[in-house]
Amino acid sequence: MSAPEEHRCGHLAIAGRPNVGKSTLLNRLIGRKISIVSRKAQTTRHRITGVLTRPGQQFVFVDTPGFQLRHKNALNRLMNRGVAQALVGVDVVLLMIEAGRFNEDDKRILAMIPQGKTVLLVINKIDRLADKQRLLPFIAKVAGLYSFAEIVPVCAASGTGCGELLDAAARYLPESPPLFGEDDLTDRSERFLAAEFLREKLFRRLGEELPYGMTVEIERFEQEGALRRIHAAIIVDKPAHKAIVIGRGGEQLKAIASDARRDMEKLFDGKVFLEVWVKVKGGWTDDERALKSLGYE
Repeated sequence: MSAPEEHRCGHLAIAGRPNVGKSTLLNRLIGRKISIVSRKAQTTRHRITGVLTRPGQQFVFVDTPGFQLRHKNALNRLMNRGVAQALVGVDVVLLMIEAGRFNEDDKRILAMIPQGKTVLLVINKIDRLADKQRLLPFIAKVAGLYSFAEIVPVCAASGTGCGELLDAAARYLPESPPLFGEDDLTDRSERFLAAEFLREKLFRRLGEELPYGMTVEIERFEQEGALRRIHAAIIVDKPAHKAIVIGRGGEQLKAIASDARRDMEKLFDGKVFLEVWVKVKGGWTDDERALKSLGYE
């Protein structure tokens, strides 16, 4: 009688400084959009878990917020705490940097990784390197900074190198039965994902006008067959911000809600009724009690 085939499963943290492409990589690896993306730092504020199941393998990716080295309010302290906890509790760390760039912030994040942890260096945005001849010397340079298990160049936006990254990461997964069902994509609820998709549209449309003092709270989430009724509040820090979010004649808020609803319908595979309004809650980014009530831990 032949021995049963081994199965490998483990947790992998995707870590790096803000805007390096962590959420784009997570979405690319699992093949669906579950982590929101914009060009603004601090877009990802929560740990997002994405699940990819292949024959004999299951990857449980943890997309961490970009480690905040310059901002010290309560929101950023909570985000940094989440990054540190994620790095301790995983089997493999995928440390993302940009091709041709390894700066002091990257070094500080590398120093946070617990000793003995398996680390794969993921060099993203190789498509943006104007002189491709620079890539090999750059790899040689960063290889001398740490004992990386593997170094894999990728372009998360196009998918270049992502198959090779999965194959490399699979070699370091522990033997374990799967932790999730074959069709599971994330451990996050639809309620949470709805809030994130709405927050993404805020960042994309208002990132140049508003500081980061805005978040989303889902006040009601009801499902009637394939229809989801979602009532959401956009939380801002100042009354002036409320006017910016609403826009002239309410047009800005309507456009934000419309964009978010389309993404929700695609992910949930069903119709969505989305009602959105704006609330002012001054000082919420520096109030740990308020942050916890809004789902930040």
